[in-house]
Amino acid sequence: MAVTTETPAAAAEIRSFHVDFPQEDVADLRRRIAGTRFPEREPVEDPIAHPLGDAVPPQGVELATMEALVRYWGTEYDLRRIESRLNALPQFLTEIDDLDIHFIHVKSRHENALPVILIHGWPGSVVEMLGVVGLLTDPTAHGGSAEDAFDVVIPSIPGYGFSGKPTTSGWGPERVAGASIELMKRLGYTRFVAQGGDWGAVIVDLMGVQAPPELLGIHSNMPGVLPPEIAPSFGPLSVAPAPAGLSAEEQRCYEQVAYVYTKGIGYAVEMLLHPQTLYGIADSPAGLAAWILDHDAESYLDITSAFVDGRPVGNLTRDEVLDNITMTWLTNTGISSARLYHENAYAFFDAKGVSVPAAVTVFPKELYQAPRTWAERAYPNLIYFNEVDRGGHFAAWQEPQLFSQEVRAAFRSLR
Repeated sequence: MAVTTETPAAAAEIRSFHVDFPQEDVADLRRRIAGTRFPEREPVEDPIAHPLGDAVPPQGVELATMEALVRYWGTEYDLRRIESRLNALPQFLTEIDDLDIHFIHVKSRHENALPVILIHGWPGSVVEMLGVVGLLTDPTAHGGSAEDAFDVVIPSIPGYGFSGKPTTSGWGPERVAGASIELMKRLGYTRFVAQGGDWGAVIVDLMGVQAPPELLGIHSNMPGVLPPEIAPSFGPLSVAPAPAGLSAEEQRCYEQVAYVYTKGIGYAVEMLLHPQTLYGIADSPAGLAAWILDHDAESYLDITSAFVDGRPVGNLTRDEVLDNITMTWLTNTGISSARLYHENAYAFFDAKGVSVPAAVTVFPKELYQAPRTWAERAYPNLIYFNEVDRGGHFAAWQEPQLFSQEVRAAFRSLR
């Protein structure tokens, strides 16, 4: 990849960035895809019941899904598609805390646009957010009003995409939160809001804990809401029985989180303990793709629908999914992105002590549906709470129109 700078890097805090994947890397990826060695088909077993009522394959990513993905990736997908998509947007690098941070920065044409930083998760990237850039920066072109316009900043988390890869320990989510605040201040924003899901949800929560005066509020589509008396019930691959006295919504959430901890967190445990062991995802494109697809059951079922049945659910098309996998491969960030789990000292779903105004949107196929009762405890200054009728864990990616509507509504009172 190439970096171009308008002035010498040593004299510039913010440098222009342009993606240019070497042709030999693209050709090597194509050869490796063509040379994929598959295992045998998974044994026939009864599917696992998911709390949302879906049937989940018991042994993980199915052979039929991977065969369809590899076939399309190797013969029909444009391996430079993500390069073109990214280069259509203004991209930059800036050094924060001795590490280069890559980010997209698109300013609205509307006056008084509210700056928002959108923070992705794992196994995602800035690709998750590309579909909402126009919706948020130019709402009048998409059924909104000029008063709802945003300036949009989308950074790559350190170790992901085109941001630098930490060479020393210490880059946990709280440090990423601090770097995100510094980025917005460096761009000249004296007031801004933050939004996140997955790791982004943890990071914006921690931005809300740090509570700099410039941060007006946060919005989360995976809010940390487990109360302190509930949170100790959950540990890696273990869950205590639910306590008595929970409401129906709280019981539902408890059961959903229990499913994640007992049947849906294997990848996270490995990355928490031994991320460096995952050499296979740096050496095999199919291995990387399977690892990425096995994030959560509902997203996997939707992605399988796109590849096997040819029916994408929302915006999770084959090309969108492969944009993310291809960028992860060509930047060789499978393992460097995994290290964030190893650096993390926070429970994903617990309340963190956020003090700034907070907004929550509950998507029906998220890992869990946060009850309003717990959200009000976790976020004492809860300014917005809404449950929507479609979308899952990768909300901005899968339902960009609905997600953008929620972000507009969430921050309207803070303008």
